[in-house]
Amino acid sequence: MTQYEMIAAELRRRIRAGELKPGDRVPSTRALVRDFGVAMATATKALQALQAERLVHPSPGVGTVVGPPPRAARRTLQSDQQPEQQPELNRDEVVRMAIAIADAEGLAALSMRRIASELGVSTMALYRYVGGKDVLVVQMVDAALAEFPLGTPPDDWREAIAMVARVHWAAYRRHLWLASAISLSRPQLVPRLLPHTDAVLRALRGFEKSAALSTMISLFAYVRGVALVMEAEAQAEQDTGVTADEWVTEQSDKLGAMIALGDLPAFRELLADGFDYEYDLDKLFEFGLDVFLDGLSARLR
Repeated sequence: MTQYEMIAAELRRRIRAGELKPGDRVPSTRALVRDFGVAMATATKALQALQAERLVHPSPGVGTVVGPPPRAARRTLQSDQQPEQQPELNRDEVVRMAIAIADAEGLAALSMRRIASELGVSTMALYRYVGGKDVLVVQMVDAALAEFPLGTPPDDWREAIAMVARVHWAAYRRHLWLASAISLSRPQLVPRLLPHTDAVLRALRGFEKSAALSTMISLFAYVRGVALVMEAEAQAEQDTGVTADEWVTEQSDKLGAMIALGDLPAFRELLADGFDYEYDLDKLFEFGLDVFLDGLSARLR
């Protein structure tokens, strides 16, 4: 029995024994890597085997959970079915399933084979609707941004830039994979993203052209950078069951000892008198956005 089969067998046993009940979240791929000492690909293959048996399915915002997919009855295929007998699909359906998988398990778990398995079609059938995976990811980004319409930017340059930044932040908050899907070095041509770029550039007409472009890139990099923290934290909490606040509490004594032993006077001043910092990413995002806009205001003057 291979490693992935052993992992699948153990999870299958827990499900059949009732240790994992319908709707319960099963260990993530990262948790399986940690617990069984296997490669990420092996852990992914184990979950895929259970998904193929309809014992588990991805649930947006939760992870992989026990039970068949909600639409399993429509997607189930008999082994002797011909390709023309497979369920009819459309591009939006494929994109929605890809987003559901990414919401539940991250982009690392997304593959054309996985999507095909969830939809009950052959892998090659997907290429008729969305092309390859790179094309699909662009369509996923476009569909995710469609949930957050930009609206008409205000006339005030500062309010216009803040509006675009907050729309991106809201989208990143709902779809934690979105920040890692968008590239700044090789930006994808996403139809619904172009108006966002245009709105920022219009707000920066007082800048020289290269400075305006650099500012626009810096703004998107800032929002995306903070959003990547959300994705990493959500994965860490799912894998360990420990929240960020609990982790900080566990590390506080170690940090205090390191500060006491080192030449770190600023740290000692910061933590004097029982200072307690509220680590809230929404507040951190807004604070950083204000700092960014204050800097732009100074340059415009």
